[in-house]
Amino acid sequence: MRCDFADSLLQGYFDHELSAASAAEFERHLQYCVQCPIELVDMDLLSERLQFAQLYESAPAALRKEIRANLRQVAASTAMFQPLLWHWLAAAAALLLLAIAGWRVNSVVRTDDYQAELAEEIVDAHALSLQAGHLTGISSNDEQAVKAWFKGRLTFALPARDFANEGFALQGGRLDVVDERSVAVLVYARTGHLINVFIWPTRERDNSPRVGSRQGYQWVDWRKGKIEFCAVSEAPTSDLQQLQRLFTN
Repeated sequence: MRCDFADSLLQGYFDHELSAASAAEFERHLQYCVQCPIELVDMDLLSERLQFAQLYESAPAALRKEIRANLRQVAASTAMFQPLLWHWLAAAAALLLLAIAGWRVNSVVRTDDYQAELAEEIVDAHALSLQAGHLTGISSNDEQAVKAWFKGRLTFALPARDFANEGFALQGGRLDVVDERSVAVLVYARTGHLINVFIWPTRERDNSPRVGSRQGYQWVDWRKGKIEFCAVSEAPTSDLQQLQRLFTN
């Protein structure tokens, strides 16, 4: 027999559509239910197969940009970090299922197409933030004030630091949406340029900085301590690389 929660909450939890209270209730249920974690793993595997089967037509670039812009405007005031799939994986009693699901997730290789799409989204988000009223959710150069604003909005410790003495003055921060997830953004000022540093948790290993440019903007991406960073600006790449070194030192 199917679990009662499987009919009422499972699909909504998988799609991140539950309220915080309902999601917490379902996660408590996962600690004792054998069937629901198995169904979540099956749904995750099916989702991966559908994504890689390429059974859909990609939306035109103009439509994607319009949708992303609308999502970011909504996310600026209401974004909450969605529960990660690892929450229910960690709650699964069957360690074998956890190992299989973890292997499946880690075996997905980021392709060049994915990196190009991610860079496009981040550059678009940076360009949108330069419009009036979109740059920061909190405007402050106080590290503790910025950290306090993000507290409760993120599931990881945000490395909010002011590098004014090195020429990178903290301006504040905000929440944004990249790759269909909420991410933190720290904003810095550097010789007349604004630099957005997008920050989100990752399960991937640390790596050396990668650089690129798109639509007249430069970006530098790196990972350290299970956190991924991507700095983007019209400032020279050398400035972004200097900021990257300040974050990693």
